[in-house]
Amino acid sequence: MACHDLHAATVLALLCGLASVGGLFGATLLPQWRLQRLYSTNKNDRNVSVSDGLWTRCVRFEGRRDCAFTDAGWYKTLDQLDLRVLQFALPFAMVVACLATLLCSMGMCNTACSSKIPNVNLVKCLVNSAGCHLVSGTLYLLSAALTFTPSLWVIFHTAQLNRQYGAAWSVGTAAYLALGSAAGLLLTAVLLFLWYCACKALPSPFWQPLSSYPDSVQTYASGPYSRRSRLSTLEIDIPVVAHQGR
Repeated sequence: MACHDLHAATVLALLCGLASVGGLFGATLLPQWRLQRLYSTNKNDRNVSVSDGLWTRCVRFEGRRDCAFTDAGWYKTLDQLDLRVLQFALPFAMVVACLATLLCSMGMCNTACSSKIPNVNLVKCLVNSAGCHLVSGTLYLLSAALTFTPSLWVIFHTAQLNRQYGAAWSVGTAAYLALGSAAGLLLTAVLLFLWYCACKALPSPFWQPLSSYPDSVQTYASGPYSRRSRLSTLEIDIPVVAHQGR
């Protein structure tokens, strides 16, 4: 496997990461994390459904899609702990995922555009492509954990509300979208880790990133002088030319 070439694993990881970030953004803005249906015993009244989001609350009449009433200040008076945690966890997870996507893009651009044999004088300034992918995979994994844990809490808490107060609550589409985005982030991290492990056998310590330049350049740039220049004059081998007899 050529470590200095683009591979389908890294390209697929970047596309999956972008789709997951988009899913996180949509789940953060959707006002459909938990739905509550209010039924009336009066046949002349219309049933009402209340949709709780992270930032707004929407009240709808049964049979209509548009909101009859929208509480724009819902994020200030939110009294549900699981949704309150999501208000902080999802934006932070989205920032971490965006940073991971940026690092993954930097590593791929460096792999595609950099020369196979870089300038020795600029070796210390080079971007380590494999290191970018490794850090990016770690950040994707952190973002997936920040998204998956509170989103799963919403599902369990909704089930607990139904057991205590009756079957009036249901999980909204935003929760499932967040869980799908968390699965996409986890898949992205796995793809980047698999690429890193398959590209080269990991040295000790195992987290050491791969070199972005060939071994010949790395050996040449390891010190200001070569090993031969540090040898004394007595240790230098002087070639002897044998005279052939006439």
